[in-house]
Parts: sequence; C-alpha cells; structure tokens
Amino acid sequence: MRENQKIRPSVVIGPLGEPLSLATLPPPNTARWVVRRKAEVVAAVDGGLLTIDEACQWYNLTLEEFASWQRGVERSGLDGLRITRLQHYRDKYERLQRF
Repeated sequence: MRENQKIRPSVVIGPLGEPLSLATLPPPNTARWVVRRKAEVVAAVDGGLLTIDEACQWYNLTLEEFASWQRGVERSGLDGLRITRLQHYRDKYERLQRF
C-alpha cells in the first residue's frame, strides 16, 4: 500500500546552498520574478519538493515558461535566468548546435 506513495523531502538545497522548504519558497502571489526566486522554484522541483505541475499551478506559470527556467539553469547557471542576457545565451546555444 505505501509502496505507491511518493516520499518527498521536507528540505532541499537551494541555488545558493541554503535549505529550502515549502515555507521558505517564494509566495504564490509573486509578481516580480528575480533570478534568485526563479532558481529557488527550479531547485525545489529538481529536489522533489514540488512537482512541475504543482509549481506551475501554484505560481501560475506555463509549462513552457518553467521549462525555459530549467534550461537556463542547466545551461548557464543563475546567469541563464537573467532576462537581460536571455538573447545572448539563446544565440550562443544556437551557434553551438550548428557545429
């Protein structure tokens, strides 16, 4: 009976090395998404604290928007989440894929 239940951690390590729990995640009504807050949500999903569906529903995100955050972190770390550098990193990876 309990084998089918998923075990979730109560705490995961955040992008800056600090512990993250559901209580310390950005609030659901967050309007200004700075790099740190985006990275915390990505770390929570990657660590199993939230599912992708829960994060999208809780923060009113589209799947594509969240996926772009994940790609940004995977490719370039926290800098990949900076909206001012988005075009730079997009061009960089498009050039790399051509070769």
